[in-house]
Amino acid sequence: MFQKYLLPLLLAALPLAAQKHNDGVFGIAEAERRSASQVLFVQVNPDTYNYDVTYHKLEFTVDPNEYFISGKVTTTFTALENMNQVIFDLADALDVSSVKQGTTNLTFTQNFQDELVITLPSTLTTGNSATVEITYSGMPPFDNQGFSTSSHNGSPILWTLSEPFGAKDWWPCKQDLNDKADSIDVYITAPSDYVSVSNGLEVEQTVSGTNKTTHFHHGHPIAAYLVAIAVTNYSVFTVNAGTAPNEFPIINYVYPENLGSAQNNIAITPDIMDFYEQTFGTYPFSDEKYGHAQFGWGGGMEHQTVSFMGGFNRELIAHELGHHWFGDKVTCGTWKDIWLNEGFATYMAAMIIESFDGADAFVNYKDGLINYICSQPGGSVYMTDSEALNTDRIFSSRLSYYKGAMAIEMLRWKLGDTNFFAGLQAYLTDPDHAYGYALTEDLKTHLEAASGMELDEFFSDWIYNQGYPSYDITAHNTAPGMVHFTVNQTQSHPSVTFFEMPVPVRVFGAGGQQLDVVLENTVNGQGFDVAVPFVVTSLEFDPDKHILALDNSATLGISTANGLSGISVYPNPASAQINISVPQRFSVSGIKITNVLGQTELLVGETSQINVSSLSTGVHFLTVFADGRQRTFKFIKE
Repeated sequence: MFQKYLLPLLLAALPLAAQKHNDGVFGIAEAERRSASQVLFVQVNPDTYNYDVTYHKLEFTVDPNEYFISGKVTTTFTALENMNQVIFDLADALDVSSVKQGTTNLTFTQNFQDELVITLPSTLTTGNSATVEITYSGMPPFDNQGFSTSSHNGSPILWTLSEPFGAKDWWPCKQDLNDKADSIDVYITAPSDYVSVSNGLEVEQTVSGTNKTTHFHHGHPIAAYLVAIAVTNYSVFTVNAGTAPNEFPIINYVYPENLGSAQNNIAITPDIMDFYEQTFGTYPFSDEKYGHAQFGWGGGMEHQTVSFMGGFNRELIAHELGHHWFGDKVTCGTWKDIWLNEGFATYMAAMIIESFDGADAFVNYKDGLINYICSQPGGSVYMTDSEALNTDRIFSSRLSYYKGAMAIEMLRWKLGDTNFFAGLQAYLTDPDHAYGYALTEDLKTHLEAASGMELDEFFSDWIYNQGYPSYDITAHNTAPGMVHFTVNQTQSHPSVTFFEMPVPVRVFGAGGQQLDVVLENTVNGQGFDVAVPFVVTSLEFDPDKHILALDNSATLGISTANGLSGISVYPNPASAQINISVPQRFSVSGIKITNVLGQTELLVGETSQINVSSLSTGVHFLTVFADGRQRTFKFIKE
């Protein structure tokens, strides 16, 4: 979902069609949430964990002129333990009039905790199945906005948007991320002058008097929050997609007043589909359809096989389509793992920029992400249990979307394209996850298997803990054809003591020479001697924006061609003590620390440790004198 809740610095109602492309970094993603300001606190429901839903028949009677729903939901489920009752999630605002098993009326209660509790006629033993038919009606609760009505150009529209906790607002379901129905049939009865849309393929339309019933069938596993309906006076058009033998239609439901512009903008979708299929595998629902349905919210929502769209910006189209691999085919197993949906969809849309617009545009996009992520010092990609009950935190653009996307970029950089994409293919096709659920550790396992790398440190630093680094990189021309690099790092949040990453640096020579080097940085103050076939006159940190980092400096050293390679100073920054590591081949005669004005603050003889607790907070310079030469390091006193 291309983010569901609007960024405070943008207007929730801003039409996507009016946004400039670059606004997507801060605008489109934020528009995906259902509510701009509301914070919902919803507990998961362990009362629904004892059965497995296999099928839903969903029959809804609605009119887009009325905020009301009548429904009959027939659910087949299998007991995972002996059961005397079955519980569904259903908003208290909806009134259940009957529950049946076949022709037998069953006893039920609505317990004012958004639960429908049904007493079974006898014990359903483990492994056996039953079917119940629930008839209900009412006005869905307004606060969650899972069910909405509005208008466009004077015509009424009704739509649903259930992520994360809104499915129960309009139909009895099993809402938590622990089960998917194996298949569904959806029947929408509405006034016959309107067009209805839902998941899967349209099977038939039946007219009775002034009403029309439209039947859709979806034959793939689907989570409750991805079930959706919409009804208005849609214009419908189809474009073709896929590659033989997996060809399929992209069916588009758009407002008549937007038909021309929608046709022009949606025309890019087959090209995006082709890129995704080549990169991530065949579209997961190629035996049915893909499609778009315009609706009355500002962003988009990746309802399975039919993304609901507030407009048809290329980035929004790419994001919602990307979700059909990451989010629909493989769904996050808890809301704490939402970055597996949103981070990947954001990154897939960024890959469209990389593929269609070129490397420079891709770098500019990532630079925008980095600046926004680093606007605050803390925040992790992965959430705590309490954070995962707060919709504003679940759909944080800065963390779930953009930091998640940059974590994926860093994994791609660290692993290399071959290993990275092989790991993603394995993740998407693993029978334990495909058309089911996955957790962050499942992704990590597949990336480790594909690359042969151990990624515990990476996931600890970048996914589970908070913040980001800032780098200070200095280069010294130490000998002809040799440059010594020193990498120092500070962290924005104390939860991470050091971010290990391969650090890219580009060096330049006076004659226009250029060379990219990668420094495998694992400790602070680390030194690297690198062969460079020219005298370095300047350098640039991470020119292609592979790393999430801020306020980075990359400078030519104060002392050049001094031959004192291999000396390092750490930690940096330092609060009490700074260590000097000197190779045995050098004989140190003294060490001097100066401030930014060049004034001497400390002067000591040969030593490997210096107490700097008395120094003022800020930047200082440490000069090592050895063998008639000197080398200067910049460090920060905390």
